[in-house]
Amino acid sequence: MSIYQNIEVENNQGLFWLTLNRPDVRNALDATMLQEIDQAVTEAEEDENVKVIIFRGAGGKSFAAGADIKQLKEREPLEALVPGMQGLYKKIEDCSKATIAVVEGYALGGGCELALACDIRVATDNAKLGLPELNLGIIPGAGGTQRLSRIVGKGHALDMILTGKIVKGDDAYRMGLVQYYVTQEELDEQIDSITEKIVQKGPVAIKLAKHAVHHGYDLSGEAAMWIEKLSQAVVFGTEDKQEGTSAFLEKRKPDFKNR
Repeated sequence: MSIYQNIEVENNQGLFWLTLNRPDVRNALDATMLQEIDQAVTEAEEDENVKVIIFRGAGGKSFAAGADIKQLKEREPLEALVPGMQGLYKKIEDCSKATIAVVEGYALGGGCELALACDIRVATDNAKLGLPELNLGIIPGAGGTQRLSRIVGKGHALDMILTGKIVKGDDAYRMGLVQYYVTQEELDEQIDSITEKIVQKGPVAIKLAKHAVHHGYDLSGEAAMWIEKLSQAVVFGTEDKQEGTSAFLEKRKPDFKNR
């Protein structure tokens, strides 16, 4: 396993914990951290035993408080055209593993956009999410204008982006920005509950279910159904399908990890 400077990783029993580890600056996303996240996601993607990647921030007071503003101030116009943070978050969205963002404290700007790129978002009672980029004279540029509107609707997205509104965890849950809202004391139990369910699923099915949802979402209903149908055709030919159906008929738990 690689050694990192600005993140920490732990790979255990199908769970790949990726901790943003710059608590002294609210886990701000500088260039080094982004490079390390990219490398760690590749590491998790290439490990066939990993089923879930869990993103969290060190210290419990901030998930990630956005991009490093000092570095952002020096960026030139053409730098916005390289994949950068947007490319990294697309890589996270498209990876074959299930992804979870654990939002404690601030998730602002690029930090909020990182959470938006994950499949599942869990917020605690001290969570604060927002896209305040317009305060800096720029716009969300790591997928925020697109993912937020698709998740919570155009009206909520424009309200958050244009006003710079910071949304607390309970309000984020009510508007559908996060799927789970818990107290900090309940967080570990909630994460255990979610991940326990996911790790019991077939890895090929996880990958193709994600693919069908993400790539079918913006297509016509008929085209999206074909993505679903073709994905199902693939899983029908896998050992995972044989094990899953056999386990159901034999009234036992499926064993996908050894296949």
